[in-house]
Amino acid sequence: MEKPKLIQRFAERFSVDPNKLFDTLKATAFKQRDGSAPTNEQMMALLVVADQYGLNPFTKEIFAFPDKQAGIIPVVGVDGWSRIINQHDQFDGMEFKTSENKVSLDGAKECPEWMECIIYRRDRSHPVKITEYLDEVYRPPFEGNGKNGPYRVDGPWQTHTKRMLRHKSMIQCSRIAFGFVGIFDQDEAERIIEGQATHVVEPSVISPEQVDDRTRGLVYKLIERAEASNAWNSALEYANEHFQGVELTFAKQEIFNAQQQAAKALTQPLAS
Repeated sequence: MEKPKLIQRFAERFSVDPNKLFDTLKATAFKQRDGSAPTNEQMMALLVVADQYGLNPFTKEIFAFPDKQAGIIPVVGVDGWSRIINQHDQFDGMEFKTSENKVSLDGAKECPEWMECIIYRRDRSHPVKITEYLDEVYRPPFEGNGKNGPYRVDGPWQTHTKRMLRHKSMIQCSRIAFGFVGIFDQDEAERIIEGQATHVVEPSVISPEQVDDRTRGLVYKLIERAEASNAWNSALEYANEHFQGVELTFAKQEIFNAQQQAAKALTQPLAS
C-alpha cells in the first residue's frame, strides 16, 4: 500500500479536509510575526519537521519564525518539547537540580545561579546531565522608542526567571540525550534573528488590523482590568504567557501605551 503523502497524512491525523489544511495553517499556526503567510516551500519545511517529531501545530506545539535570509525557523513551544521527550521510546524519567547560590540579574527575579537537568534513558547505564548558567542564557528587558518616548518592557526572563532557566536546561539536555536537531525554542529563534541583523532598526508599530478580532478583544480586556486595579505587570505577564509573535508584540505595545496614558492622566491637574 502506497504511503500517504505528507499533507494527506496531516489531514487524516487531524480529521480535516486536505484541500483546506494548507490555507488553514498559513492563516493560523504558521502565520508569521508580521501577519504574512509563509510560502509554500516554507510551509512544506515546517510540515516535514512537525511530522518528524509528531507535533501539533494547531495547539502551538510548533510554529513559524521567519529569518532574515528569506528562510523559516521551526520553533517548538515548551509543550511541544515536553511531548517529544515523553513520547521517546527510551525516555525513563527526568530530574532537576539547582544551585544553592542565588543571583539577581538586571530586571530579573532572584534565581539559582545554575540549573541542571538529568535525563535517564532505558538503554543506557548513565544518565545525561546538562547544566545551564543563568548569566549565559539570560535576556535583559526589551527596550524601545514609542510615541511617548523610550520605554522598557519586561519579558518572560524577568517575570518567570526560574521557569525560563528550567526550560533551557530541559531543552539542551533533551538534545544531547535524544539527538533532537533542526528545532528551536522561541528564545533561541529570536537570538538567531537578532544575530542576522546587519543594522539596528526601530521597532515597528503593529496596527490593530494585523491581529485577529479575538486577540484584539483579549488585549483590550486586559487593559481595562489593568486600568481598574493598576495591575499592569499582571497584564504583561498574561500577555507573555498567552501570546506569541506579532500578537505578543501588539499586546505589549497596547499595554505600554495604555499604561503611559494612565500615568499621564494621574499627573494632570484637576479642573477647577
